[in-house]
Amino acid sequence: MAASDLHEDTVPSGELQVVPVRHPGRWVAAAVVLVLVAMLVRTLFFSHVMRGGRPQERFEWHIIDQYFFTSEVLKGLLVTLELTVLAMAGGILLGVVLAVMRMSPNPIVAGAAWVYIWFFRGTPVLVQLLFWYNASYIFPSFTLGVPFGPALVHINLNATLTPFIAASFGLALNEGAYMSEIVRAGILSVDEGQTEAAQAIGMSRLMTLRLVVLPQAMRVIIPPTGNETISMLKTSSLASVVTVKEVLYTVQLIYAQNFKTIPLLMVASLWYIIVTTVLMIGQYYLERHFARGSVRQLPLTPVQRLSRALRIRPAEGPFGPNLDVDAITVAGSGRPHGGEGGGPL
Repeated sequence: MAASDLHEDTVPSGELQVVPVRHPGRWVAAAVVLVLVAMLVRTLFFSHVMRGGRPQERFEWHIIDQYFFTSEVLKGLLVTLELTVLAMAGGILLGVVLAVMRMSPNPIVAGAAWVYIWFFRGTPVLVQLLFWYNASYIFPSFTLGVPFGPALVHINLNATLTPFIAASFGLALNEGAYMSEIVRAGILSVDEGQTEAAQAIGMSRLMTLRLVVLPQAMRVIIPPTGNETISMLKTSSLASVVTVKEVLYTVQLIYAQNFKTIPLLMVASLWYIIVTTVLMIGQYYLERHFARGSVRQLPLTPVQRLSRALRIRPAEGPFGPNLDVDAITVAGSGRPHGGEGGGPL
């Protein structure tokens, strides 16, 4: 039998033979990842180590379960959330003001904003927290009044500047320097024609910024702001150095008594992961909300993706789901392949 006859018997006349592209590298990579995941699961949950002459769980999950929902840890978590909210609220407000100042045509105002950003971005946040914690040494009292005149308000910082207030103040001032650059980038991303059109109809500079520029800049501002919020949640752990009883300092006090250092650090880490996950979900939906009008079709939410994945798929033909051979147009023929007539799709 000739080779041409064999080919004609194998592939029916008038049909295309589609051979899927093989990707052996993907299967190898998937196998390697699955092995690594299995090793990680075994190390975390099923491996043991010799302590005191007897085998014990490597990570002591029973200790983690014992302290995970204790009142001390939950109070520390609440303090961590309060620090994050206060620092981000103050940082965002200060960042907007600094961004507007930085873009001001007045060189003195713009220069003052630049110096602030330069200083707070150039010094470590831990150093700033230690400075504000000990600020009462330099400023025992704080007064407000007429410049070079009588004081109207007098505050004793030795009694007022608690570790929590010092940490919140220091984190907010530091975050304001970073948020100012984020806000400035968002403002610069808006086309100048928007500002010119607003000014052409008589809107003031402040009104143009509030009603025209900032709403459009939010699409650029939201993603890095979400990242800064997640970063601030973890940066708040530095407040433990100035004796703020947030979640890390709380577990440090506990393991200083029972010497269960690793399990209690795992407790703090798991709480950070849980709160970070919640913040990431909120950031996703916030980005999706402000993306309306800038994309033709909004991306599917995780719930929608899961619903689509669980939906029963239609029967697939040789060319994929709902795709018939007759729907493929032969190049240059101007008609569907295998048909007697009709034009291209």
